[in-house]
Amino acid sequence: MDKEEKIEKRFMGVAASPGISIGYAHLIIKTRPTLSGILIDDQSIPIELEKFEDAIRKSMGQLELLKDKAKSNPEEFDILESHIELLQDPQINDEVINHITEERKNAMDAVTLVVNKMVQLFEGLDDAYLRARSADIRDIGDRIAGNLQGNHKVITPLGPNSIVLAKELSPSDTISMDLEKVLGFATETGGAVSHTAILAKSNNVPAVLGCGELLETVIHGDHIIVDGTQGTVIVNPSENVKEEYRQKQVDFIKHKAYLNSLKEVPAITNDGVGITLLANISNDKDMTKALEFGAKGAGLLRTEMMYMEKESFPTEEEQYQFYKSVAIHAQGTPVTVRTLDIGGDKPLGYFDLPKEENPFLGYRAIRISLDRQEIFTTQLRAILRAGVHGNLKIMFPMISSVMELRKAKEILDQVKEELFSEGIVFAPNIPVGIMIEVPSAAIMADVLAKEVDFFSIGTNDLCQYTLAVDRGNENIKQLYNPFDPAVLRLIQQSIERAHDHNISVSVCGELASDTRATLLLMGMGLREFSMSSTSIPEVKDIIRKHNIKKAKEIWNHVMNMDHSKSITDYLEKHI
Repeated sequence: MDKEEKIEKRFMGVAASPGISIGYAHLIIKTRPTLSGILIDDQSIPIELEKFEDAIRKSMGQLELLKDKAKSNPEEFDILESHIELLQDPQINDEVINHITEERKNAMDAVTLVVNKMVQLFEGLDDAYLRARSADIRDIGDRIAGNLQGNHKVITPLGPNSIVLAKELSPSDTISMDLEKVLGFATETGGAVSHTAILAKSNNVPAVLGCGELLETVIHGDHIIVDGTQGTVIVNPSENVKEEYRQKQVDFIKHKAYLNSLKEVPAITNDGVGITLLANISNDKDMTKALEFGAKGAGLLRTEMMYMEKESFPTEEEQYQFYKSVAIHAQGTPVTVRTLDIGGDKPLGYFDLPKEENPFLGYRAIRISLDRQEIFTTQLRAILRAGVHGNLKIMFPMISSVMELRKAKEILDQVKEELFSEGIVFAPNIPVGIMIEVPSAAIMADVLAKEVDFFSIGTNDLCQYTLAVDRGNENIKQLYNPFDPAVLRLIQQSIERAHDHNISVSVCGELASDTRATLLLMGMGLREFSMSSTSIPEVKDIIRKHNIKKAKEIWNHVMNMDHSKSITDYLEKHI
């Protein structure tokens, strides 16, 4: 069939990196090792162990080489450093060695079993950021397996104007490419917080991820359009469609330049109401990046990332240095430090958590902190000490009752007394708040507001718990919708109760960065948003172009609707 006869097809996915590219398909097809089931004898154990150790050494050398080339790109450099840490992870190494020595598995099967187990564990996490880290584990596994087979290869040389298409792209794949020849990425799997998305954004390469069965339609050299702003991939577009998207390219470049000009401009509505835009971060580098996008601080510091990167619980001094560095990098802007939020769905390799039927309703977050107080007090001591170096706040996650909150505050007071008696300098008046992410907390917001300095509404879990929907469950994930009227009413109620008691309130879930929700939340009375730093310019633009009167009109109209579809349709027409 001639190219002229090919039928135009469109695929929708996740808009992972904005921009529009028009080029030619470059397919990357990868195969992974399957379990051979071949067992080894006693004499072969040292041979297989040596094979594994040699593959680790080769993998380490390859990553160090890539890291040396990536010094000019902080995102690439950090990802490669994290891969080197994974290669040295004792949990991975010990499990592979155990499979070889105790279960008589050959080295390839041992690596495959351990990697598959860890990937499955991370893919089951609720937190999108942590879930996306499964790709790093898979990447490391592929590298080790390739070196075991003696055929670890780089990406096939790219032609000019290439649109790279794959089932998935590992961080190593992306970093190894000649990005001067890459106009865009499109993958069947992946999401907005994957490392492919991060690297695409850092290199200004449009990307659409999670497109579904894309590779079944495309052949090498097909004409492709990637719209990373709308999340659309067009295969074999007509000449009219190409021309339409060439104009969209011009418009996008103009709009991007305009958004970049907003960095130092305040987020003020056209009737003079100021809105505070904060960022969700995981470390000091994220903090610096957030300020570059115009953030006025961090509304959420995810401390669990520090714990997950360690081989054992971080010491008080290690934590103190971590929080101190974030506080200093914040340059006087506020940083809300969420205490440890791990549990059944967020594992730590060195912390033996019980197996649970439903980890989302189980032993997690503040429940662990109150039960294992030695972990909690160490973290609180470090935060309080670091508080003298900046503007830190403490936030307790997953509070479901006033008794939990009072117990957490009681422990905090005890820690302050200990630091005082030891003559250690700390921030005694550090603000204390809670996450509103459990329906019981939203319903009891009037009582909880009397006990704290601020609320932060975590819309991801609040939606999941309110609608009884595990969004990681493929059978029902379509039922997960933060625009459901029940969820919106709980958000509004939480905002109103915060205002009634003169405490600040923000939204730090994914809804904060959804531009369809910006005016809606403002209409509810929200004046503080916390989101991924890259979302700040778009949200600021919407704020500056509208006023509170219109925002209230939108909310008043939406509150009479009874279905999420009608709500989102209405919002999309009125942004």
